[in-house]
Amino acid sequence: MAFSEKLLTVPPLIRVAGRHVKRYHVTADPAGIAPAVQDAAYGILPTLLPVPDDTPPAAFVVLHRGGDDGAYLNVYSWVWDNVLHFRGAAAGQPVLGCPDRDPTHFVPVERPWIGCVWELPPIRHERDAWVRHLLAPDAPDLDAYLIDSLPEGTTGDRA
Repeated sequence: MAFSEKLLTVPPLIRVAGRHVKRYHVTADPAGIAPAVQDAAYGILPTLLPVPDDTPPAAFVVLHRGGDDGAYLNVYSWVWDNVLHFRGAAAGQPVLGCPDRDPTHFVPVERPWIGCVWELPPIRHERDAWVRHLLAPDAPDLDAYLIDSLPEGTTGDRA
C-alpha cells in the first residue's frame, strides 16, 4: 500500500459551549472538506465536549475526510490544567458503528483510539503550545495559545 501525506488546513477559531475551539481539517482533496460534512461535524461537537472545570476553556479538533465514505471528528479538550480529554465521532464508516455510508451522519465513537497517522500532527503542536502559553509563563496567556496553530501544509514532513 502506497502512503501519501494529506493536506492540512486551519480554519478560523470557533466558540462552542463556552470553549474556544481551534480547528484543523485533513483531506486529500485540494477543494477541502465539503460544507455539508463540516456542518454535520460541528453540529455534533457540543455533545463531545467535557463539562468545564477551572482549566482555561480551550479545545482543538481534527476533522478528517477519508478517501472513502468516512469522515472523522477528533475532539481534544484541555481539562485538569494539563490533561487532554478525547472524544470522537465518525460518519460513513460502518466499521466504527456508523449506521450508513453517509459522510454527514456523525455518531459518537466509543473506541479508545485517538487518531490515525494523518490526524496526529496537531497533537504535538497543541501540547507544545499549551506548555508555552499556559503552563510555563508566570501568567497564563490563553489569547496567545488560541492564535498559535500548526501551520497549514501537509500532515507530514514537519521536522
